Amino acid sequence: MEKTKNKLPKNQKKFFNDLSDYLETPLYFYGSVQRDDYFPGRSDIDVDIFTDNESSIITKLQHFLHINRNNFKKFVWRLNNNNKIVYGNKIMYYNYDQKIKTEISIYNINVKEDILYEHNHKIKLPFYVSWLLILLKILYYDFNLINASYYRYLKKKLLTNGLGLPDDDFVVI
Repeated sequence: MEKTKNKLPKNQKKFFNDLSDYLETPLYFYGSVQRDDYFPGRSDIDVDIFTDNESSIITKLQHFLHINRNNFKKFVWRLNNNNKIVYGNKIMYYNYDQKIKTEISIYNINVKEDILYEHNHKIKLPFYVSWLLILLKILYYDFNLINASYYRYLKKKLLTNGLGLPDDDFVVI
């Protein structure tokens, strides 16, 4: 998951390579950038970072992205595959000039295998879930027929119930 299934534009590829070099750690891509429902320039790019020092990575991200530490959100997530409770930090970053929209999650290295296992289950989707996600994104991105919160709700339902999984228990603190 250190590489993306979908090709990124040069500026985005450079951004993520520079970020990985600056942090001195690999980035793990997940979500639509690894699937057929990725819409270049519209879908955000989901990234996981695993470290033994989350505070240091957050500080480095602050400097690299030129953002305030208050923009990071702490969260708790109960994983579906083993009911393990994991904690992390998340930042949604937009750079409109570079057309970069990414959600970066920072976890302790000790939960790496659990998180990657969870994300891998949402890469190879049944064809009907992929088609429904593509249709949903067309309705949202191209026709603006649904609002952002309903879009996120439907996408979440497709990626859980559509795969026979319970809803994720995910809470921002």
